[in-house]
Amino acid sequence: MTLANRLLSLLKLGVMLSLLGVTAAAQAADPLPSWNDGKTKQSIISFVDKTTREGSPEFVPSEQRIATFDNDGTLWAEQPIYFQLLYAIDKVKEMAPQHPEWKQKEPFASIIRGDTKKALEGGKPALMQLLAATHTGMTGEEFQQSVKKWLAKARHPETNKSYTEMVYQPMLELLSYLRANGFKTFIVSGGGIDFLRAFAGKTYGIPPEQVVGSSLKAKYEMRDGKPVIVKLPEVNLIDDKAGKPVGIYQHIGRRPIFAAGNSDGDFEMLQWTTAGDGPRFGLLVHHTDGNREWAYDHPSHVGQLDKALKTAPKEGWTVVDMKNDWKVIFPWGNRQGASGR
Repeated sequence: MTLANRLLSLLKLGVMLSLLGVTAAAQAADPLPSWNDGKTKQSIISFVDKTTREGSPEFVPSEQRIATFDNDGTLWAEQPIYFQLLYAIDKVKEMAPQHPEWKQKEPFASIIRGDTKKALEGGKPALMQLLAATHTGMTGEEFQQSVKKWLAKARHPETNKSYTEMVYQPMLELLSYLRANGFKTFIVSGGGIDFLRAFAGKTYGIPPEQVVGSSLKAKYEMRDGKPVIVKLPEVNLIDDKAGKPVGIYQHIGRRPIFAAGNSDGDFEMLQWTTAGDGPRFGLLVHHTDGNREWAYDHPSHVGQLDKALKTAPKEGWTVVDMKNDWKVIFPWGNRQGASGR
């Protein structure tokens, strides 16, 4: 190689390294790259800056930087129905051969026939029967293995993506951004705590001890000479609506300074969070994009958003308009042609 060629190669290498440096700097300068620039994004960045910058009059010590997130409709999608319910339905079909009596008993009979809508017409009693049949009588470890096995093979009925791919890329960035600034992030969901713990670590970077959810009672017993925890068909906590602040109080022991949700089921969590002293932040994800995701709020069969949306301006909560605030919805791109509900 001639001297001139070597110099040219070195010059090209220098340009490449320079461009890489510019790209890295740009990424560092923009902690939320999937969020469009605007009031919503800036309000989040401003809150994080003023609560974490030494010398700021609104500085919050790291041990008090607690951020809580709803799951369904906030961190991952919730259409056409809650994913945990789809797990229960699939489990009923899997278990049906061992329960021939289910062919004559609702809501199991309708599920076996493939009529989910009729099965759910039974309301809360039907739901509790499904949960008792598919979520109890086993050890906590057995249940989590069952959920992990299901998540590994199950696919969303409309996108054909795995359920753990139905997460919101902008919210994954928000979780990482908060943690990078000394926040401890928690899931506080109406979904089952054991169901969430089966995937929250790998999917969101949230360990099991930072998951708060609805729970069933459990008992300690010996099975085959080994001590185990067995799930019982009795409700311990419904971590929804007024149950969310109670769950936070019992599991976390600190009032959050940041809370995010998407429905009226999160109203009390946002209300309790933002009523505390010092800087507070309430975030509502509003499903406004019927092309890239699903458009719904009130009325809706899942994630109904009415009271919280009306209250947001008075309480100073930030409302995320998915259509206008997010560049992309999912890590793999955008769902096209979703029908509004």
